[in-house]
Amino acid sequence: MLCEALALRDAGYFVSVICPKGKKTATSSYEVFDGIHIYRHRSFEASSAAGYLMEYGLSLLAELYLILKVFSRRRFSILQGCNPPDTIFLLGLLLKPFGVKFIFDHHDLSPELLDVKFGQKIKLISKLVRFAEKCSFRVADVSIATNESFKQVAVARGGKSPEKVFVVRNCPDLATMRRGPAQPDLKRGKPLLVVYVGMMAEQDGIDLLIESIEHLVKQEKRNDTHFALVGGGTMLPTLRSLVAEKGLDEFVTFTGRVPHEEVVSFLSNADLGVAPDPKTPMNDRSTMIKIFEYMALSLPIVQFDLTEGRNIAGPAALYASPNDPVDFARQMTCLLDSPDLRQKLGAAGRKRIEDSLNWENEKLTLLQAYRSALQ
Repeated sequence: MLCEALALRDAGYFVSVICPKGKKTATSSYEVFDGIHIYRHRSFEASSAAGYLMEYGLSLLAELYLILKVFSRRRFSILQGCNPPDTIFLLGLLLKPFGVKFIFDHHDLSPELLDVKFGQKIKLISKLVRFAEKCSFRVADVSIATNESFKQVAVARGGKSPEKVFVVRNCPDLATMRRGPAQPDLKRGKPLLVVYVGMMAEQDGIDLLIESIEHLVKQEKRNDTHFALVGGGTMLPTLRSLVAEKGLDEFVTFTGRVPHEEVVSFLSNADLGVAPDPKTPMNDRSTMIKIFEYMALSLPIVQFDLTEGRNIAGPAALYASPNDPVDFARQMTCLLDSPDLRQKLGAAGRKRIEDSLNWENEKLTLLQAYRSALQ
């Protein structure tokens, strides 16, 4: 989101951002960063169906208050709403009589995400979420999709004209994704380091990754590799307990949420990046930002064989059979045992980032979307 804001600022737009506060960083209610006016509100991450409704409701109220505050200070012409939640269309609808255009920035497949988190037990909420998604597309003057699969959803499920849907991938900014210095202590005394970067919720497959680690340690008797799991989320306490129960504490470190600089440090010292996202209707069509980050720092990747995962990584990854932790472990072993293959895949990934999958290219499409909305 910051990359988008900076690109718009550089193109001559006056940009204000409304977003949730962080837990340890980005806690101020208002600040100006590089000419971007940032307004923040409190929030929490739900872990139940009732909490899901409360999370969305409170976020919407906080966003309404801040949007009116920004609008009273400076009349803006475009509101870009990034989901989740998919309720921001209500704010776009409210501002339409004042000539404000609405851009729906489609980041998550919310109906599929709801199914992953809560199953089919909450049919009423599921219908409401699907209705909100449809309304978001209908109210939007322009829609932004994170990949071609999301564009298909916008057209087929959202009824958008293809020419009003722009694919803007969350590609890395090569100016900020540069390999840092060696820090051997991150490997905790092991020769090799495997890193996971990202959220840790039900849909992210960290439990499968832990099963793979257990297979490597207990079945393959591998003791030369440390695993750093970088990030936070609702599943973090459960995952810590799972690692302890399996007796894997010597091999696994959970960092919790850390600043971007620390993420880059872990990636810079890693031998392999992993993406254990299981195959689900949501994950199969989603683009995982961590894949871009691994490729930007020349890391070879192991991931399950997902449609968009393969579209992005191509020859930069080895692909395990979907949702099979033992095969995932096999693919990790293949790379951990072969420095030459790690170098080959890492170089292939970096080349894809340099040639096309970078923010310098993607921001041109973002600006095109804004021009289209203002027409």
